[in-house]
Amino acid sequence: MAGVVLQLCALMIFVVMDTMLKLMTAEFPVLQIIWARFIFSSLTVAIALRIAMGRFPWRSRAPGLQALRSLLLAACSLLFTASVARIPLADATAVGFASPLITVALAALLLGEWVSPRRWFGVALGFVGVLVAVRPPFLTGAPLDWAYLLPLGTATMFAFYQILTRRLAALDDSRVTIFHTGLAAALATSLAQPFVFVAPGAMEWSVLIAIGMLGALSHGLLVLAYARAPASLLAPLSYTQLIWATLAGILVFSDWPDEITLLGAVIIAAGGVLTALPQRPRPDPLRAETHTGNAT
Repeated sequence: MAGVVLQLCALMIFVVMDTMLKLMTAEFPVLQIIWARFIFSSLTVAIALRIAMGRFPWRSRAPGLQALRSLLLAACSLLFTASVARIPLADATAVGFASPLITVALAALLLGEWVSPRRWFGVALGFVGVLVAVRPPFLTGAPLDWAYLLPLGTATMFAFYQILTRRLAALDDSRVTIFHTGLAAALATSLAQPFVFVAPGAMEWSVLIAIGMLGALSHGLLVLAYARAPASLLAPLSYTQLIWATLAGILVFSDWPDEITLLGAVIIAAGGVLTALPQRPRPDPLRAETHTGNAT
């Protein structure tokens, strides 16, 4: 139960952060918002680890992979923030839910993990939902809005980010990975600030700082949640984020989701739940003739 509560809190905080990001896109360049998100998130994490451990856990056995992982997360944030500047928050969130499905496929292709036929069906079903959510012309009769492809790019980048997270789990302590999560992203986005920076006022600074702190807090809660409950229980809860994103869109931006968004979200969620359910162990080839049913 503690893991479930922590997961739900993290998901709600993600939506609060995304809502603030969307609000800030009306005043500041996307690159500046992403810079603030990672600078203040990294500072928050560094201070928390320093207090908890008495030092900064910066030594990594794979610094190149840590930097690549951080840059992938920056790309995710950049694409998602650019998308919510143009489309409703609930729409971007729905399309972004393709990430767990892409992760399953990449885990099979890149990590050699066995995926049952049921999970492959869930992946295929989820991608049908994504196809609906991006509003193809043959469903809406309108030209394709390229902004709906941005959260799909976010989902793809985040899937690679998760694959790298799994790889690094075997190389570095989790606290080292947490410390490195925003470092390369903060440095890379800092390089762009001389060209895009718009001076914020006191209120805007407080919002930008809060975005970074909320990002650090939400990721920390996720780590605590997965330490207390199995992934098969927590993963389906991710789809409650669409509920909070829809409510935030209605209350803050007066964006009401239409039938296409809801249909796509339901199909994506169904596929995601199928992939999240526990699967049976991989069948033993030596026993396949007498236990053919174990393949599913």
